[in-house]
Amino acid sequence: MDTLTRLLSDLVAIDSVNPDLVPGGAGEGQIARFIASWLADAGLDVHLDEVSPGRPNVIGVARGTGGGKALLLNGHTDTVGVAGMAAPHRPRVEGGRMYGRGAYDMKGGLAACMVAAAEARRRGLRGDLIITAVVDEEYAGMGTLDVAARYRADAAIVAEPTELRLMTAHKGFVWLDVEIAGAAAHGSIPGAVDAIARMGGVLLGIDQLNRQLMARPSHPLLGSGTIHASMISGGQEQSSYAERCALAVERRTVPGETPAQAESELRAILDRLAADTPDLRATLRPGVHRAPMETPADAALPALIRRHAAAVAGRETPIIGGAYWTDAASLAEAGIPAVLFGPGGAGAHAAEEWVDLESVAQCAAIYGRVIDEFCG
Repeated sequence: MDTLTRLLSDLVAIDSVNPDLVPGGAGEGQIARFIASWLADAGLDVHLDEVSPGRPNVIGVARGTGGGKALLLNGHTDTVGVAGMAAPHRPRVEGGRMYGRGAYDMKGGLAACMVAAAEARRRGLRGDLIITAVVDEEYAGMGTLDVAARYRADAAIVAEPTELRLMTAHKGFVWLDVEIAGAAAHGSIPGAVDAIARMGGVLLGIDQLNRQLMARPSHPLLGSGTIHASMISGGQEQSSYAERCALAVERRTVPGETPAQAESELRAILDRLAADTPDLRATLRPGVHRAPMETPADAALPALIRRHAAAVAGRETPIIGGAYWTDAASLAEAGIPAVLFGPGGAGAHAAEEWVDLESVAQCAAIYGRVIDEFCG
């Protein structure tokens, strides 16, 4: 077994289920210590940043000789849960694939980063190569948020699986909560104020807004923003009118759209309902939001990746956008231009997960060539 495959096997064999996502999950402590030891043995300067108790980021630096640009390689160490998997942490190689929880999302990309970083350390480049193996990507992204607050680089590659395609943009999100107040009353009373029924107008307004957004796509890679109702709850018992109804809403945003805009759109729906129902009692509360990400495709790093990926893989590298949010946005918001580029496979968050080993090897080779030219 070659070095890269052995490393990936070792990573998959370590249980690193995110404990915020799955209560009782093992967390990232053990895998962080393994990665730190591996990188230190390869000659990198390594330390741990404890983001929360027992959950450290690993920071490894191949110090440059001076005068070059710094490149950051980023990968997350946590995984989702393992429900339905027979042997999630027993890596299995079959038909050029490695199976196991995290093999695809995203220990394959992380292993490729580690091997590329070790080789960069031996070449004595002018610029620094920084590798960050971070916690909590699968839940709140606090690992990369911590990296973005502490470290600086001229550009970053996030090694999420992209099927050897280059992702230069992805959507953000805004979470909003709506509550409608009714009046608790016995179900036999005609004409009582029903909070659930009144929320129906909000749901119809959200559906109409989503249709309007999708009818006017504004981004060449991402299309349009969207909005949907995520969770709803209300009522006391079946024999009563509901005194309250609560709705959780998610607005997916494209570059140029803001949390303030998302809040204003939803408030406009409530204002229209209030005009028809003067006694409507509605509350709108903003929640968590994360910005969309976009790095120009003709910037220095994307251009380098495309050129070296074509040389290694023997084909053109498509530029894509993502409908989901990633840690790359946290780096971009901190002023570090970021893109996503990683291996191929299938089964992220599924009961069967695998990564294509040839694509992992190609990623390691591409990262190495990009590092050489970018860091000089």
